[in-house]
Amino acid sequence: MEQIDRLLAEKLLKISAIKLQPDNPFTWASGWNSPIYTDNRKTLSYPEVRTFIKVELCRIIMENFPRPDAIAGVATGAIAQGALVADELGLPYVYVRSTPKDHGLENLIEGNVRPGQRVVVIEDLISTGGSSLKAVEALRAAGCEVVGMAAIFTYGFPVAEEKFAEAGVTLRTLSNYNSMLQAALETNYIRQQDIQTLSEWREDPANWVPKK
Repeated sequence: MEQIDRLLAEKLLKISAIKLQPDNPFTWASGWNSPIYTDNRKTLSYPEVRTFIKVELCRIIMENFPRPDAIAGVATGAIAQGALVADELGLPYVYVRSTPKDHGLENLIEGNVRPGQRVVVIEDLISTGGSSLKAVEALRAAGCEVVGMAAIFTYGFPVAEEKFAEAGVTLRTLSNYNSMLQAALETNYIRQQDIQTLSEWREDPANWVPKK
C-alpha cells in the first residue's frame, strides 16, 4: 500500500489545500514570503478526503496515544476535524481558542474538561508551533494531561521541533513537507528545478527572498 504521508500529500495538492507557487510566492500574515500556502479547511468540502483524514487521525491516536479521555481541536482550522475524530472515537470534545472570548464567560476552552483528563490535541497544520502549543498550555492550565498532538500536515521547521521538545509534547502527523515535495514532483505539479527553491525556503523561511 502506498505510504499514507505520500498519499495524503497528493490528495491535498489535488484539491488545492496545498498550493505551490515557486515562481510567484505568497505572502503570509506573518510577512514571510513563501512558495507554499496551506489551507486544510478545504478538505472538509471533499467527503473522501475528509473521511480519509478522520480515519487516519484516529489510527495514529490509537497507535500512539491509547486510552485518551477527550479530544481537543485547535481553533479555528482544526475545530471541525477534531469534532469528527472525537465522534468517531466516541469521546468528549472541546476546542481551544487562540484568545479568550471577549464577552460572556470569556472562555478560552469551549466545552467541558476536568482536571486529570488525558487529552489528545488535534491540529490541522504545524508551522512554527506557537499557536498549537498555546492550546496545550491552556489545557494544562485547566488541569488536563496532554498526552500528545495529532496533526494533518507539518512544514517540519526546526524551530517547531525545538518548541515541541521543550514543551514535552509528542507530535504525530499524517503528512509532511518532504513527502509533499515527492508527491508534487511525481505528479508533475512542480518541475525538478523547483525542488531547490522549495528546499531553500524550508531551511530559513523567515529570511527567504524569492529569486527574480
